[in-house]
Amino acid sequence: MRFVFVHGTGVRRERFDQLVALVASGLGARLSDADVVPCYWGDAFGASLGAGGASIPGKDAVRGMAATGSPLDRETAEWQLLVTDPLCELRVLAETAAADDDGLRMPGVRAAGAEIADALAQLKDAPSLNEEISSLLDSTGIAAAFSEALRAVDSSAEFLGACEMTSRAPAVRELVATTARSVVAQSLSVAGDEALCTGAERDRLVDLVGARLGGTGRFPGGRPAAVLGKLALRLTTQPALNRWRASLTTRSVPALGDILRYQARGQALRNHLKDVITASSEPTVVIGHSLGGIALVDLCALTAVDGRPLPGAYLLVTVGSQAPFLHELGALTGLQPTAGLPLHFPRWLNIFDRTDLLAYRAQPIFPDDLRVIDHEVSSRQPFPLSHSAYWKLDAVYDRIVEEVEKLQ
Repeated sequence: MRFVFVHGTGVRRERFDQLVALVASGLGARLSDADVVPCYWGDAFGASLGAGGASIPGKDAVRGMAATGSPLDRETAEWQLLVTDPLCELRVLAETAAADDDGLRMPGVRAAGAEIADALAQLKDAPSLNEEISSLLDSTGIAAAFSEALRAVDSSAEFLGACEMTSRAPAVRELVATTARSVVAQSLSVAGDEALCTGAERDRLVDLVGARLGGTGRFPGGRPAAVLGKLALRLTTQPALNRWRASLTTRSVPALGDILRYQARGQALRNHLKDVITASSEPTVVIGHSLGGIALVDLCALTAVDGRPLPGAYLLVTVGSQAPFLHELGALTGLQPTAGLPLHFPRWLNIFDRTDLLAYRAQPIFPDDLRVIDHEVSSRQPFPLSHSAYWKLDAVYDRIVEEVEKLQ
């Protein structure tokens, strides 16, 4: 029995040879006459960087500055942390103020931080905003989120605790700056993707909110920023992305680039697959993993639309394939959006593992087509390990052989 194995995205020669050996062993143990024909396309039709990655920003930059955290890296990381947890600086400020508190307060004297609490409450209850701040809120897309942010910060235990523990003048200035940053960060967090805000606009909003609280929105050398600045560089992703963008992009080219290249120029690969499949008149089972499955579905569909079956291919097997999902999106090359499978399309066994985030079901997309069969397996591995583990599962080979025997 002839089997053509087509690999998926990101696979190159050494990895392909490993996969073919597994497939040949798995099928050969069940069918003594199994003839596995390898169909390798990674070098000829896979993606590569034609200009050596010259399009990647920062590829030629010196890595040293990014490794230690440039001022821009640090600022970006701090704001990423703030947008994720808008109250984090207030939390640090409350703790540092508590550590500085000597407990020697005059009876009946309000903490200096109480005035900041009053100012924020007034802004929350009667937000009479000047023309500049109103205009900025509208232009940055966070006007609707601003009132919610004021309420969230004003009622937070972090803000109330920081106000209660703040008594000295430097700490008051820190409290104003930290509260203003927290309000703006909360606004950006609530707005999410609706926000259209540059760093300059963000900083101006911080200044304006700080002014409404009786001080300035930026306080150089503030303790919360000092504590969280280094932490942000370690915890947030942006500095790492800045530093490693070139290497990350280069390493992702085979996996992501193969998909993009196929979507744009897939005909050459489909022609190659057709040549391999039709090289023998023997009935053939075509097996495609991931992107290989997409290409096979496209090839079978395009051939069948022309009024004839793909010569030799009497069973299509897709494993961990995105073809059903692409068709649901209307993005599958071989079929028009919402179209059913054409008359001469072969029987289709679609094998998936629900922990494989790149695997999709086909039966629900073609509910009335008896040629389409889904079969679920489980590698008990998380993604992305589950996407490659199929070829070590007995259940995969057992189901393929079962389908072959039915057809025979």
